[in-house]
Amino acid sequence: MRGSAPGPGDLCTNVQGETHVLEHPAGDDELRRVLAVIRRQNTLPALFGAAVQSSVDYVLDGARTGRFDLASPRVDSDERRTVGTKLQYHLLDALGLPKLRGPDTVIAGVPVDIKGTVGENWSIPREGQCELCILVKIDVRRDTHSAWLMRTHRAWLHGGQGNRDQKRGVIAEALRLYAVSLYPEAPLMRNPLRLLDDEGLAAVFDPNAGLVTRLTELFTRLPNVVFPRHVIETVGFQRDDPLRRARQAKERVRACGLDLLVETWVEDRDRATRLGFQLPKGGWVAVPFDQAPLAD
Repeated sequence: MRGSAPGPGDLCTNVQGETHVLEHPAGDDELRRVLAVIRRQNTLPALFGAAVQSSVDYVLDGARTGRFDLASPRVDSDERRTVGTKLQYHLLDALGLPKLRGPDTVIAGVPVDIKGTVGENWSIPREGQCELCILVKIDVRRDTHSAWLMRTHRAWLHGGQGNRDQKRGVIAEALRLYAVSLYPEAPLMRNPLRLLDDEGLAAVFDPNAGLVTRLTELFTRLPNVVFPRHVIETVGFQRDDPLRRARQAKERVRACGLDLLVETWVEDRDRATRLGFQLPKGGWVAVPFDQAPLAD
């Protein structure tokens, strides 16, 4: 995102060659109507975060590839761009909005596009220029996400020359001044596999070790860390029934002084709750024998 941007009262020319006056978001009636509908959701950071996480997990496809880090060189740039495409579907589903061919959806009778980026900017196509866009930014290194609602006027975009489909990026100053933040920057759940050091990764993904051994390494190296089901499937990628292998690791984990608690078992789930862990469906956590429950 670069350059300076014209302000309200200046002129902008749309893709049809028609000239119109730039408005501040506070004076854009359509933007205000769309914003009011979106903000009826009182859990926007969680809702957007879940849609982002689902999109990232879909692209990484850990159970098939063993990948768990979108910033890894094992993930190519085309796949990272795919996150934005998948995000449209996951976010529309979370917001209960219809998916259309163009624009992406309609909110309060107003056409709205959804654009996601894993980089520093968005690619706004011709049909989205001078229209309303929900802009979602995913910072995979800092594990955060942000979102704005913006009228992506062509005067507030840069680029397009030499680009056959004439997609354009958002000028940084325009984003700062004329995009409406939907919520403060919010954290994404960091994949626990990214908490492992090089030695830990080598042990957990050792091709010469059995899966039960590798899962034991995972649980014992990261006590008190909640593992969603997809993490177990990533470690056991392309193996039959990795969750059964994880259950078989219980005794080995116990021999290391830890109890392996599994959300699917009521007693384990209740104990995890008493210890302060909210296990997701199919989640796991290894806790020391002597760990005391939270005080009432």
